[in-house]
Amino acid sequence: MTAVLSAFRRGEWRTSLDTTALPGMGSAGSAYGLALVPEIVADADHKWWQTVRADLPPLAGRRELLLAAVELFDHGSVTVGGIGEQDAEGFRAALWQTAGLPGPLVDRWCALLREGLLKRGEPRTADDRLSLVALPGNTFTCLDSVLDQAERSGAVWVRPSRREPFSAARLVAALLAVGWPPARIGLCPTDQRGLHALVRRADRQIVYGGAGLAASVRDSPTLTLHGPGRGCALVPAGMPVDEAVTWLLPLVAGDSGRFCSNVRTVICTESAQSSDLAASLAAALDALPPGPDGTDWPLTVFREPDTAHRALRSVHDRMRPGDRMLTRRDPIALVDGAPCPLPRLVLLQEYEGHPLVGHEVPFPFATVLHAAPDAVPALTAESLFVHRPAK
Repeated sequence: MTAVLSAFRRGEWRTSLDTTALPGMGSAGSAYGLALVPEIVADADHKWWQTVRADLPPLAGRRELLLAAVELFDHGSVTVGGIGEQDAEGFRAALWQTAGLPGPLVDRWCALLREGLLKRGEPRTADDRLSLVALPGNTFTCLDSVLDQAERSGAVWVRPSRREPFSAARLVAALLAVGWPPARIGLCPTDQRGLHALVRRADRQIVYGGAGLAASVRDSPTLTLHGPGRGCALVPAGMPVDEAVTWLLPLVAGDSGRFCSNVRTVICTESAQSSDLAASLAAALDALPPGPDGTDWPLTVFREPDTAHRALRSVHDRMRPGDRMLTRRDPIALVDGAPCPLPRLVLLQEYEGHPLVGHEVPFPFATVLHAAPDAVPALTAESLFVHRPAK
């Protein structure tokens, strides 16, 4: 039996004639599927929204409702269309079975969602616009954008990643459970063509994705695009190697290397420092256990084996003569029958125009390089996240 995760449209959970299989296997060996919203249906739903939005009563106390929904999302039981009643344990099991996300990482990301909501300033005045949030598959902490748009918009439609739609569906279910008006929320799984239809129809768009997706949707004047972060770290001259490794390890391996803020490039301005640091950091990365057992920095598994192998090949194929792979373990370990890419670290001989500088993959990976101080600004120019040790 296949459990098909439903879309939420026009105030109801709805099935679809168009479905796609999700990675991995559910409980008792039954596969999960995902209902898709075709482009023509998205257009019809937009017309429906245009007819109902003027008659919706004002929604007061949005911040309180969002906080209650996030608490339910983390700890409670909700009813998810196509899946049924889902408690916190069932949510974590579904994420492990389909997306390979270990429980400790799910706990941390739930906490980050709550913290982000609690740290917000005064609530903004809401308008009647339709917002779209198109989510990535690497982390569900980007649901923070859904919470933000729900607080400020007439309605928010969520386009989940096919690789990991459960978190978005659970948040929609949690919002409904705490009294969020059904007409003001939508869950719209689509293919790439359907995404472009949603981008065209929404009044505001927040889209997460890689370079290819970014190029295809960047023409919208109301779009906020979250692409690769190309995170880098600047190691000060004279910093002891052991201190540098202690500082860098969570920046590279934290959140299983899934965040755009993770460090991908380590820049040293002392030549001798770069090789010693790279060797020590590689040894620390090699010591991380595969899968969910590393409670400080657990690693994810891939329920689509081809995805794991492509990501690893993207690193090895970009290496140049003279580069050295300093992590020593086999690149993949099997965990629960699925591939777990292990951290990789490469010491670059030359960095100018190197395709590995800033390269992002969905597991811990970084390069270490030596650059003269006057070359550092050019190296960091395209990085959205430049990490420096606290003084």
